[in-house]
Amino acid sequence: MRPTWQFWLFISLCGLCLLPWINSPMALMLGFVVANLGWLPRELDIAAITKKLLSLSIIGLGFGIHLEQAIQISQQGLPLILGSIVATLILTLVFTRWLGLDKKTGYLIGSGTAICGGSAIAAVAPAINAKSEQIAIALACVFILNALALFIFPVIGHALALSQQDFGLWAAIAIHDTSSVVGAASAYGEEALVTATTVKLARALWIIPLALVSSMIFKGSNRSFSIPYFILWYLAAIVWCYFIPQGAPVYEFIFEAAKRTLILCLFLIGAGITVAKIKQAGAKPMLLACILWVFIACGSLWVILAE
Repeated sequence: MRPTWQFWLFISLCGLCLLPWINSPMALMLGFVVANLGWLPRELDIAAITKKLLSLSIIGLGFGIHLEQAIQISQQGLPLILGSIVATLILTLVFTRWLGLDKKTGYLIGSGTAICGGSAIAAVAPAINAKSEQIAIALACVFILNALALFIFPVIGHALALSQQDFGLWAAIAIHDTSSVVGAASAYGEEALVTATTVKLARALWIIPLALVSSMIFKGSNRSFSIPYFILWYLAAIVWCYFIPQGAPVYEFIFEAAKRTLILCLFLIGAGITVAKIKQAGAKPMLLACILWVFIACGSLWVILAE
């Protein structure tokens, strides 16, 4: 089967997203436009490519983070990370019942808000034996809010004159997926990017205990879940750079390449958001997602400013 014109257009746009004048919001919107015009190539499994490329990009970011700095930032952000996870999940149970929403759909949305967006949803879904439509609705809600975060958070950060570290911490806590966290933080500044990436991936480690607890809450569900191994490789990259500093020029190149590749990931993620998926999400799931997002965004910002 010969490649279609949609294939070559898509590949060309992927290359365009690797160029320096395409930023995170532009890449996301470009993917959204292509998807809604029906120009996605059928020859490519875009979801699988996105997952693999995002994992490799996150590992690459590990080559630009210093071990001592990572430990310090993680320790400082631990109370806020743990507190936000517990509070968000409690609110999820309360508002899911109040809205009369399907329990598993609500729980998936809450898990994605509490920890790591699509990664958390993907890990928790098999643990609670969620159906494909429940997963799709939760992912749609999270992806839509991720797209908004790329535009909204840097504007709010500048309006409030947040420091680089404060903005990085806030983005890591309040934005769902790692790709959007990195996109928003990189638009704000280099120090914000380092802080956001470190705290976000420290937060993502809680996916594993969450999946275990979830299988206990939803008794009778499958007791299986997927471990996000890219987090472990990310930590290994940080440790490698610490003990073998002689490769600093190479590490810097990998770090810069990973940042550009993440822009490409946002284009691919945008290509997965369509008007049909937004309509499929419906009012109640999106309302729950917005309530939880406003809570975690405003609550974490209040804590950060109060310190």
